[in-house]
Amino acid sequence: MRTLLLILFALPAFAQQKEAAAITAVYDSNAVAELYSTTPIGLIVRYKDGTERQTAGLLGGDLRWSQVTVETPFGECSNGVLRFNRNKIRPDNYKMRLLVTLRDQPSKQHEVMLQLPYLTGIRFQHYADSLKRGIHFYLNVEGIYNSGKIYPLDTSRIRFTASAGQLIGQDLLIPVTDSSTRKISVTAFYRGGNDMKIVTEIPVKQGPEDESMIIKNEKDVFSKPKKKRNPR
Repeated sequence: MRTLLLILFALPAFAQQKEAAAITAVYDSNAVAELYSTTPIGLIVRYKDGTERQTAGLLGGDLRWSQVTVETPFGECSNGVLRFNRNKIRPDNYKMRLLVTLRDQPSKQHEVMLQLPYLTGIRFQHYADSLKRGIHFYLNVEGIYNSGKIYPLDTSRIRFTASAGQLIGQDLLIPVTDSSTRKISVTAFYRGGNDMKIVTEIPVKQGPEDESMIIKNEKDVFSKPKKKRNPR
């Protein structure tokens, strides 16, 4: 009799449980997932009766992360923060496979695909029009992402070759004694795949700096007589 009563009391609870129809994952667009391998995420759970719930944290919902388990072969997720291996998700165009289990439906595991931002192109963005002998020229390369954002890239993501001069990290240097080079061709390769590369030609400034005009202008400024004020 006691067992029968327990079953009868449990039946309404089972009847009230809603079955999840689909789960969607989103990442924090402010976490710079384009460059870093950590980002807060949120889950949107849609039920078969048309209702939905969102996870706490990023989405500010009422579904606590203690009620959700997220597993992935490409990283780990703890309390709504996803840490992923960028190299492992690169072959699938940065799609992250998440396996989500809700605590009230422990027997069902949902496969959720999370699209993380990825690089679509690179470009040079020079700070100067020409390279001066004996002065470091910074090779500024920017990455363009499918998220619409643009970020500068360093040598951890870009590899350079140059037709002349010396590459020092991300700087290009041509010695003062080199008087024959007129321009330098520089190629930037994306380390994530050498099929993505760009080439630029940087002119080398010819001849010494012409300071004659600067000196003349300074003399003109200091040699001009001051205007006398008319007494009132």
